[in-house]
Amino acid sequence: MRQPNPTGLDAYKPAEIAQLVETAGVAKAALPALQMLTLAILAGAFIGFGGAAYTMVMTGVDSAYGPARFLGGVVFSLGLILVIVGGAELFTGNALMTMAAVDRRVTVAALLRNWGLVYLGNAVGAVGLALAFGLTGLLDGPMGIMAARIADAKAALGPVEAFTRGALCNALVCLAVWLTFAARTAAGKILAILWPISGFVLLGLEHSVANMYLLPQGLLAGSTAPATALATNILWVTLGNVLGGAGGVALAYRLAYPDLR
Repeated sequence: MRQPNPTGLDAYKPAEIAQLVETAGVAKAALPALQMLTLAILAGAFIGFGGAAYTMVMTGVDSAYGPARFLGGVVFSLGLILVIVGGAELFTGNALMTMAAVDRRVTVAALLRNWGLVYLGNAVGAVGLALAFGLTGLLDGPMGIMAARIADAKAALGPVEAFTRGALCNALVCLAVWLTFAARTAAGKILAILWPISGFVLLGLEHSVANMYLLPQGLLAGSTAPATALATNILWVTLGNVLGGAGGVALAYRLAYPDLR
């Protein structure tokens, strides 16, 4: 007979979450390349939809105003909700696979294979969606002005700013993914996603896959940011995302729960 949870919550406990996350990492590493790439393209598009919705919400308002940014974060959460509940492969969330690699349940080669294919697929999905929005005419009006402004602001970040914002961002993203493993229902997973993701957007942190959509969207809307600045942003944000997710969350929880086998 199942024993009631002493906390009164119908959720997995942290040690159980750690086991679920590691098992999921093993399964992700074993995905065939075509399936992995397809799911990654979907994830890039899903995050792009969140980015597009965020851009529209912020259109016509002061983007530095806290409540407006919080609303933008709630709307942007659409992307990760689609990834987690709908099922897709997201590079930033897959930083948690580091737990399985540390336990040698996944080889370093398999980990890098997953990260490489998923990163590529995310880029294809995100850029493809940006191109599609460029054909809608939506970027010709006020939404386009905001899209260009967003891209210009990201391009203006220095390497240290982009890196640290990327690290802090993916700590929150991976914590959101971590919390979804605690939930037993789709509604619980959605609620677990909302607050960490809303928080990172509110704080102005940087997500590499979101930028794969937001930067091309800005260019299509008339941003004059140099291509080198956009590429530099993606590079430093990606490195920060790896550190924040793999080191700040995955390795920290692996040290907290060493007996996962």
